[in-house]
Amino acid sequence: MKILLLASGKDIHSVRWANQLSKNGNVVHLCYVSDHKPSLDKFNPNIFLHELKFKSPYGYYLNVSQLKNIINYVKPDIFNAHYASGYGTLGRMCNFSPYMLSVYGSDVYDFPYKRKINMQIIKKNLKSANVITSTSHSMANQVTRLIDIPLEKIYTVPFGVDITKFRKKNTEKESNQIVIGSVKKLSPKYGIKYGILAVHHLVKELLRDKKEKTRIRYLIYGEGKERNTLKKLVEECKLQDIVEFKGRIPNNMVPNALNNLDIFLGTSVLDSESFGVAIVEAMACEVPVIVTDVDGFKEVVDEGAAGIIVPRKDYKEMGKQIFNIINNPKKRIELGRIERIRVIKHYNWMENVKKMETIYNKAIEIFQIK
Repeated sequence: MKILLLASGKDIHSVRWANQLSKNGNVVHLCYVSDHKPSLDKFNPNIFLHELKFKSPYGYYLNVSQLKNIINYVKPDIFNAHYASGYGTLGRMCNFSPYMLSVYGSDVYDFPYKRKINMQIIKKNLKSANVITSTSHSMANQVTRLIDIPLEKIYTVPFGVDITKFRKKNTEKESNQIVIGSVKKLSPKYGIKYGILAVHHLVKELLRDKKEKTRIRYLIYGEGKERNTLKKLVEECKLQDIVEFKGRIPNNMVPNALNNLDIFLGTSVLDSESFGVAIVEAMACEVPVIVTDVDGFKEVVDEGAAGIIVPRKDYKEMGKQIFNIINNPKKRIELGRIERIRVIKHYNWMENVKKMETIYNKAIEIFQIK
């Protein structure tokens, strides 16, 4: 297949879809607005990258002519825009079929409700697509709340993990330490501050022994606009010796980082966290996950059957669950085993990509018949 993707060049989701589709023998082109240049995670050299002239947000309107020229030149079998708001707007205005729109989360949960015009835009974008895909069932349900479309018309394709790379490894750990971790952008919606407060509650209220307190480490991977605010919170809580900001790391380094953890925290506070890739990656590495009750997390951990769910923003309950896992090593191991089984069954990346290719082929076939 000749596939034209319209997506951010600096988003790991775009990188992974493009790279794997290319590895599977497809010809892949990717277009992105000029302020979404590829950065930390790299594209395979045989992927054709097209930078559109104008930056977001105006670029979602001003780049139409250039994108149409690229489409005429590439002559793709299918055109797939990722993210229903910005790139969905640009994709809609190109009037190409078959056109697939992949929804991500905040584009259908948050964006439509900010302004009346946003709701009009998102409805137009969703209705313009020949095919809609979602990474989770909960997000597919959200799409049906926005437009009149049967749920069975929305294809759910999880953004899974490479289970050969994300797996439990024999790494050397300091036996006297309990390492807690998060991997997420430092933005308010991801609730990292509640992870910090949970650790504060753990060491100040729940752990009585001084030696136990010195064993705790909380590693925060990611960058974002909330970094300085979070660092101030760490100082206020006097957790400088416990909490460490590790910055953003490339996706190929995440498996090793996860294997150094004993517990993983998913602290998001909004339902627009509609899937939770980092949670799945930790589960694949058999790291016990404690997550908040946002829609995507509940689906991934099977309502608590393969992980622990706490109410969003309830840092005391999260601290309590960390305490319980620390004091029950057997439970830690069993949780990890159950999580790995669930990932293999539902979130095997290679199977997810095959499903996406099947959907592409089906859309192309229907279009050719028409």
